[in-house]
Amino acid sequence: MDERLVQIEDLEQQTLDPNFWNDPKKAESILKTIKSYKSWVAQYKAVETVVDDAELLLEFFREDSATEAEVDAKYHEAVAAVDDLEFHSTLNQPEDELGCILEINAGAGGTESCDWSEMLLRMYTMWAERKGFKISELNRVDGDVAGIKSAELEISGDFAFGLLKGENGVHRLVRVSPFNSQGKRMTSFSSVFVHPLVDERIEIEVNPADLEWDTFRASGAGGQHVNKTESAVRARHLPSGIVVECQQERSQHQNREKALQMLKSRLYELELKKLSEARGKVEASKMKNEWGSQIRSYVLDDRRVKDHRSGHQTSQTDAVLDGDLDDFLKAFLMYQGEPVPEN
Repeated sequence: MDERLVQIEDLEQQTLDPNFWNDPKKAESILKTIKSYKSWVAQYKAVETVVDDAELLLEFFREDSATEAEVDAKYHEAVAAVDDLEFHSTLNQPEDELGCILEINAGAGGTESCDWSEMLLRMYTMWAERKGFKISELNRVDGDVAGIKSAELEISGDFAFGLLKGENGVHRLVRVSPFNSQGKRMTSFSSVFVHPLVDERIEIEVNPADLEWDTFRASGAGGQHVNKTESAVRARHLPSGIVVECQQERSQHQNREKALQMLKSRLYELELKKLSEARGKVEASKMKNEWGSQIRSYVLDDRRVKDHRSGHQTSQTDAVLDGDLDDFLKAFLMYQGEPVPEN
């Protein structure tokens, strides 16, 4: 904390320079860094206060000025606060503080898989809304009968990527399918990919000559304007082969800007994978979108959701599908390691 306070003081001194706003991008980056550092300091001091209060209450108890129940309650509050701070300390990579782009793709299972993909889209949207994050649907391809074949969400908010990065992988659903006339139990799969959303703190240079652009009519909801004009865009980055699409905005120009940001996010993640062995292991875990490769199973008729990496599970399936994901996210980040074997 002492080092962080010195860094805050040094950065705030830079903001007093009369020429500070001559470089707006650099200025915004410094201000975001100051905000991030101050957030860490505030969290630390809040926990420090709770722990001090617990110690003080214990002294009162020894002098018969507080009850044992009051001391127990304050102790559990302090333990929870320390645990939460320890959890947030796992989000210590530069990209963890960024927003993210979350991509969902239907896998094996046909219509059932498309419906499952839309359920996942709803789950992550509700989770982000609970966090107070800003959500934008960048791209969506509807299923032939129901649900979605694929979708991309932009989730903007502090530590959105850090919190969701463990969701990379295949998600498996087991339920009695409403699309099966015989009422059979069906299994379907969808894959989730999470990319950090780069901002002005991270410089990614893209040569315009390396880009190949296409325009097309947007699909799905959006009104007459969206369907009658070629406002949606597709960009292919020739050196890497990365392709991004965006149909979020009515304006083709705005969609081009957003697609370029999406591309930079993909390129940034690609660079992170090259530099980080741990990131390479995460990518290697994104296996085939079918049996035996899932990171989490949602078994609705048995009322069980289990993460196969951390071993965390719950019977509150409805709550999870309504966006109550924090326990799963925390369990993965706190106990990353080898997959937990089935019982």
